[in-house]
Amino acid sequence: MKLPLIAIVGRPNVGKSRLFNRITGSRRAIVGDQPGITRDRIYGRAEWQGKVFEVVDTGGMLPGESEIIPRQVIKHAVLAVREADQVVMVVDGRAEITATDRELVGLLRQAGKLPALAVNKADSLRLEAHMQEWHELGVGRLFFISAEHGAGVAELLDELTAGFPAGEPEAAAEPEAAEIRVAIIGKPNVGKSTLLNLLAGEERAIVTPLPGTTRDAVDLLVESPIAGRLRLVDTAGIRRKSKTREMAERLSVVMAQRHIRLSDVALLLIDATEGATSQDAAIAAYAHQHGKGLVLVANKWDLVADKRRQAGQIAERLRREVSFLDYAPMQFLSAATGWNAEKVLRNIHEVGEARAHRIPTGELNRFFAGLNLERAPVPAQKRIKIFYLTQAAVRPPTFVLFTDRPEKLHPAFERFLENQMRRRFGFPGTPLVFKTRARR
Repeated sequence: MKLPLIAIVGRPNVGKSRLFNRITGSRRAIVGDQPGITRDRIYGRAEWQGKVFEVVDTGGMLPGESEIIPRQVIKHAVLAVREADQVVMVVDGRAEITATDRELVGLLRQAGKLPALAVNKADSLRLEAHMQEWHELGVGRLFFISAEHGAGVAELLDELTAGFPAGEPEAAAEPEAAEIRVAIIGKPNVGKSTLLNLLAGEERAIVTPLPGTTRDAVDLLVESPIAGRLRLVDTAGIRRKSKTREMAERLSVVMAQRHIRLSDVALLLIDATEGATSQDAAIAAYAHQHGKGLVLVANKWDLVADKRRQAGQIAERLRREVSFLDYAPMQFLSAATGWNAEKVLRNIHEVGEARAHRIPTGELNRFFAGLNLERAPVPAQKRIKIFYLTQAAVRPPTFVLFTDRPEKLHPAFERFLENQMRRRFGFPGTPLVFKTRARR
């Protein structure tokens, strides 16, 4: 059931994201002094006085701008306003009323949504003399708040949620299926937001030809007949540290890395027109080191001329750059046209199931007893005696080997064991973790 929705709008750098984080009790939206950090619609769930609702943070609106990103920001903000039950317009209480503020009020009136006006940064007594000027905007519901410190936010929420029902909407009779959290990762401008919109079936993320358009991570829940319930997260493009100079971009990269750590499966998008690079390998290594499932996706396949010849070259180069990911499935994709999207969804489903696969201890040790350990490329003096093994955890699959002495497995033997286990049990797209424990 749909929850009531509050949309937060306003011009850039007035404190919308701080208010969003304050209401949702999270650090979901990136905040900073640089204007225009938020661009996409960011959704979050909140609760106030027993009432559960959703909040959407929108990008700073600048009516009349001709640049592509400001125009897309306004388009997405208007979409949020249209679906909202309540709208709160945030203004900067330390500045004078601007022409943009007046235009936005007019724009909201045209949309049939008279907002509550939140005069933010009103945390100084010396500003009280100027507060009455905000009545000139003709908005009846006026609140003086400090999103940073929380002053006045309670009164604002009392007003906004007055007509909301208490409690959560009744859930469906059948239990909810477990969701797979999917992080869409890669360098800037490889088509991550286009893929998110394709899988969502709607325009949820701003797409432009300019690299670095996405800053906040955009997430949404999708029900797929192929892959089941997916929580898709479109992350900001990750560039080398030496090329990341702006504060907003650095914060975006930190948020992207955080969402990789929180994910179950990472879709690594690579530009098929450029091929794999060392930066793609570095991003993949980050997901691999944190035990995340991986699907390699060569996107923009519609732009590749000689597809038959290029397919082999791209696959070979990609496998060479990320040789440690030989267990990860790879697909060619056109997110712009939707070609091959079903295969990507199947890969997500397979990898998600592999991460949760558990092997009974008896079956695991029967498999181990049948191995020809003499084939393992390990010097005799480096070998340790293994009594038995068991699977200790899933996501990622983690195995404990009980040995005669407290030493790590030799890398060559660990690789041999991993290859044999994949050959026998599958585990596509997920790292395997091996730990040793000396049996006393």
